[in-house]
Amino acid sequence: MERDRDPEGRARNARPRDGLGRPLPYGAEGVERQPEGIRRTPAETLSEAQKLLDEGKPFHAHEVFEDAWKSADEPERALWRGLAQIAVGMTHAARGNEAGAAALIQRGVDNIWPYEVDPPYGIDVTGLLRWARAPMGVPKLTSTT
Repeated sequence: MERDRDPEGRARNARPRDGLGRPLPYGAEGVERQPEGIRRTPAETLSEAQKLLDEGKPFHAHEVFEDAWKSADEPERALWRGLAQIAVGMTHAARGNEAGAAALIQRGVDNIWPYEVDPPYGIDVTGLLRWARAPMGVPKLTSTT
């Protein structure tokens, strides 16, 4: 069976996806996927991810954070990885997988809490940690968004 490939030849499932990243049947109308490997400034990353979260697309926000995580140098890799994990946790919650949601959100918390003392880029780490203890609605990534 021939695998779907992206323009660079990497394996990539071409099936359309819904807003929560679930595959839909070929030919169905899905939500446009986030391009991969985009280098954004931290402000652009936070703005794009917040927009996607506000639109109810945490899976897509996770992909934005994943780009930042993969391109970041230490010590910031853990911050971006943690934000990606929180977004994936939100995805699991929206899909009805409460156990998976709790596990991923906790992994995210474990990665972002060290940044609470001196949060970079205006990220409201304290607010995110408070949200993670009792997730309600969409978290705000910065105090200005």
